[in-house]
Amino acid sequence: MDSPSYPSSSSSFDLVGRALRDYIRQHGPDAADRSARPENDQSDIAPHRPERTSDAQEQILGAVDLDRDLRITRYNLDVPAFEGLTVEPGTAFVDLLPPGDVPTVTRRLRQVIETAQAHVARVQRLRRDDGSELVVSMSILPAATPQDGLTVSLIAMAKRLHLYASETAIGTSLDIGETAQSLAQSLLAWGDVVAVDLDYAVWSGEAVVDQAQGRIRLRRAALVPDRVWPAGYLTPGDDLPREAARLLSLAVKRDDVPQAIVIPDRETIERALDSPRLLSALVPTDRPVSVACVPLVLDGCSEDKPPVVLGVAEVWRRPDRPFHDRELLDLQELVARTAHHVDLARQHQREHAQVLALQRRLLPRGRDDTIEVATVYQPTTPDSAGVGGDWVNSFPLPGGRTALVVGDVVGHGLGAAAAMGQVSMEARALLSAGLAPDEVLGHLDETVTMLDDADVGLATGYSALGSTCCIAVYDPVNHQVVVSSAGHLPPVLVLPDATAETLTVHPHPGLGVEFALREPFDVHTFDAPPGSLLTLYTDGLVEDPAVAIDEGVGMLRRAVSRVHPWDDLQRAAWRVVTELAPRDRQRDDVTLLLARMTGRRERDTAAWRLPARDDAPARARSPASALLQKWNVREDTRDSALLLISELVTNAVRFATGPVSVRLIRTGQGLLCEVGDTGNGRPRLRRGGPFDDRGRGLRVVHKLTTRWGVRWTDTGKVVWAELAW
Repeated sequence: MDSPSYPSSSSSFDLVGRALRDYIRQHGPDAADRSARPENDQSDIAPHRPERTSDAQEQILGAVDLDRDLRITRYNLDVPAFEGLTVEPGTAFVDLLPPGDVPTVTRRLRQVIETAQAHVARVQRLRRDDGSELVVSMSILPAATPQDGLTVSLIAMAKRLHLYASETAIGTSLDIGETAQSLAQSLLAWGDVVAVDLDYAVWSGEAVVDQAQGRIRLRRAALVPDRVWPAGYLTPGDDLPREAARLLSLAVKRDDVPQAIVIPDRETIERALDSPRLLSALVPTDRPVSVACVPLVLDGCSEDKPPVVLGVAEVWRRPDRPFHDRELLDLQELVARTAHHVDLARQHQREHAQVLALQRRLLPRGRDDTIEVATVYQPTTPDSAGVGGDWVNSFPLPGGRTALVVGDVVGHGLGAAAAMGQVSMEARALLSAGLAPDEVLGHLDETVTMLDDADVGLATGYSALGSTCCIAVYDPVNHQVVVSSAGHLPPVLVLPDATAETLTVHPHPGLGVEFALREPFDVHTFDAPPGSLLTLYTDGLVEDPAVAIDEGVGMLRRAVSRVHPWDDLQRAAWRVVTELAPRDRQRDDVTLLLARMTGRRERDTAAWRLPARDDAPARARSPASALLQKWNVREDTRDSALLLISELVTNAVRFATGPVSVRLIRTGQGLLCEVGDTGNGRPRLRRGGPFDDRGRGLRVVHKLTTRWGVRWTDTGKVVWAELAW
């Protein structure tokens, strides 16, 4: 048949053609033999002359056009190298792929359609009709117009061109499994089965050291092709038996120098393993077979640090196809160039684990009897550097209140995680110290600015300027929520009657972005009757390039309004995230916090307002005593509570002005006593002498209570103390 024309995507041929011409121009037609054959090589194993065909003659280019449904519309594969591939217009392109590669390649194809960005030089296997496989370099290129779909270019290459393309494709991922899988797929051009086993420290992200040979641990990282394996054979994720790991380490590291080895036949393999269990675990077939074991070696950074073996690549094939020296050199070259990619993936794994550990440390723990909290944190790509600066937290505050905090630090990776940890911990410390949400944001604003000016921030090139944060403090007695925001999207409040509203919070720029004029942060108070549901979130949940941000917030409002009071809150949170930000459309980190507020029952609280006179302590003890008896408080606890109230009121009358307020709250753990006044002095506990009368009241409070402290209000301060039952 005539070769079809490609008017809308002819640039795909130009792109691949230029890449091949550049390679041939740099390396020349005899590059394969020159690079494969070491200098002064006097061995008799020379390449057979008829096989020395130039790379320009051996490379074969084909192309397949796909529509947006990934079905073949046109193709040009009329060359001998692609013989045996069944390609028909209207069939799915993925029918040419091994089953295990279908999800990954499909994702890549759709990604190119959506982003119009090419995915170049992926080493890929195609299935022939007879069951054999063809290794090609596959590039996915967008068409001239999005409606035309895309073009897939295929290059069937000589081994050296395959080696050249593999080097480009292997280092495209920071995931250890994907890196090992890419290496295994590339090595399949030299064998029938390829396995990659990596040191356990690589998986855990630990520093790989030159361990004693008897202590080395290996785990299978990749295995190709994708097929049903015999029972007992190790597959990805399995740990190699200790004996097998030790034998492999002894084999590839002779005289303390990592070397590739070849075991030419099955009899030799059986003698070396000397165990039926090891044979079934390591040998992929019961037929005659040979294997080449090539170590992944990380060169030492100095002369006193020897090379370290990261793992072993095993290439298995039939013994009637012996491994020649040139092939071993090719294998060693490809594996050697892959070792540093594996080490980069190991370092990323360690960074990723550190970020996730920090994220988990910030997740809320436990629950209070006045509020139920559910959180969801979903990074963009859990297996890569996608973990970002989103953070969420909830924790109890003095006075039985609860802090709900959500923030979004600019950027991704360890730099963002470090800034996130510092900002979130400072927010918690300041809120626990009694500062109001707007005051806390003022301090965080200064912190982010200092982080950006610090030498560490300048050296790393990371800036947290523009980070956002929203703080909500829930008071279960007043049934109110106090909210302050720095550049964050507004919370959503669902009332008990299922009415959902977006809370009107005065907009304020993000943290650290105002240099000329620093405006104070606003604070807003909203009623939250028992049964209300408060929603805090980050922009990744509601942002979509296809819709306005207000529409995204509206979709969230409708989603949370459907959360029933009897629903399990954590399941409801996952349901909302799945509805608004499914994995296949997620572009940013997603964070959601749902807080179901029940509050304190009216009969569990009482409050009095007293004039600041000398008889105030006695006037406070009288109603408090009656209330404690009504609550059936034990006599010894009641006496301690009355003494506590007397000391706190006495302290307020002595050192403050204006009226004194007393509030008692019965909790599940004990009694909470609060005494407020209009003074701004902070009570301080001091070590007194035997005849020092000053500070005696605070020392009594300190001994009677489990904890006590001060929080500030608009009119003064409140001294609070907790007394266990």
